[in-house]
Amino acid sequence: MATCPECDAEIEVDEFDVDKGDLISCPDCGSNLEVSSLSPVELEAVDAADDEDDDEEEAEDFDDDDDADDDDADDADDVDE
Repeated sequence: MATCPECDAEIEVDEFDVDKGDLISCPDCGSNLEVSSLSPVELEAVDAADDEDDDEEEAEDFDDDDDADDDDADDADDVDE
């Protein structure tokens, strides 16, 4: 069991089913929480701004991968000619 730092609700979290850094949400208040410790399981609130920054970084990484795939396709066209 862990406690939500926002509303003090008891949250059933199995330490073997989560890893440090995993994100979960509180079933009572809906807060986004990060697993900060495994034994015992401890949770800390995650700022919404942190979530948005992570999403933006992932989107940028995805865009970079698309560019690399486009370059490969262009190279393949050159070989066929």
